[in-house]
Amino acid sequence: MKDNFDNIFKDKRSEFDFAEPNIGHFNRFEAKLKAQNNKTIIVKKTPWYWLAVAASVLLFFGYWLGNYNTAKGLELADVSPKMEETQNFYLATIHKEIELINNEKTPENKKIIEDAFIQLEILEKNYQKLTLELKESNEDKRVIYAMISNFQKRLEVLQNLVDRLEDFKNLFPEENQV
Repeated sequence: MKDNFDNIFKDKRSEFDFAEPNIGHFNRFEAKLKAQNNKTIIVKKTPWYWLAVAASVLLFFGYWLGNYNTAKGLELADVSPKMEETQNFYLATIHKEIELINNEKTPENKKIIEDAFIQLEILEKNYQKLTLELKESNEDKRVIYAMISNFQKRLEVLQNLVDRLEDFKNLFPEENQV
């Protein structure tokens, strides 16, 4: 195959070398190359602060849209100072019980705790619905009582969980000792 190409080029050599470049061709070519290498390439960059402003506007719009679609209800604390005390009492007690339960969490009792926390989430969602109802009903006492009852149910769930964890400890005293 190589011999075929060599033979073709030898036979056609006279056809390839029939003209020479004009005088000074190489000098002009070299000048054009130098001119091209000397040109600096200008890349237009977007300033970072414009990107930051655009991102801030998008975040603000997203936050506004999220809050616009999420209706806010009326908390017990918004009704009166006494209701605020009641809400704070229940919330503090609930958080204290949850902290106590989380300290007692072990791989053996993890499922029991998770089930109780699912019930608490359901009660929390119901409470959020009640806050909307309270706002719509112009502070109807029945809704206020339902909200207080919701707090009481949450405490009952947590107290039952604490009792079940104690029973669980008593059933397996050797495994739970440190």
